[in-house]
Amino acid sequence: MAEIATIARPYAEALYQAARADVAAASSWLDELAAVASNEQLRQFADNPKSTPEQVMGVMAGVLKSKLPPMAENFLRTVIDNGRLVALPEIAQQFRALKNAQLGASDAIVYSAFEMDSAALAGLSGVLEKRFGRKLNLQVKLQPELIGGIRVVVGDEVLDTSVKARLDQMKVALTA
Repeated sequence: MAEIATIARPYAEALYQAARADVAAASSWLDELAAVASNEQLRQFADNPKSTPEQVMGVMAGVLKSKLPPMAENFLRTVIDNGRLVALPEIAQQFRALKNAQLGASDAIVYSAFEMDSAALAGLSGVLEKRFGRKLNLQVKLQPELIGGIRVVVGDEVLDTSVKARLDQMKVALTA
């Protein structure tokens, strides 16, 4: 089977072109569809030869929090009819990359040992945007094993100021 990224690219690009008027709304419902499509049980149901595309569409529509706009329904129907439900998370990721390129932004994952309030996150966002030189869409994930500090991943760049990273550096220095 072809690589998922290769399969997803034409879908993401076509959706991006079709949704140019409201990329933010399309991104929102696409992320929701991708979250549902990443469920292993749903994918097994969709891959079952006895399941019809209408049944898969019905299950997905029943799971979603809100009613899909017509563009989203058409897109989802196309993905299901072509047997590409497994590629939906990758489609969403590539769509987000196209959207970020248009806005001159990047997705950033902030791993933190502790919960961060909105004020601390806003301050951190300003500092990180200066450091990386572009607008960042921050997503915070808890990672208690960091002990303290944060680890930021932006694309292939990593900024690690965690206590765990410092302890690892000290360990290497002491054992060398």
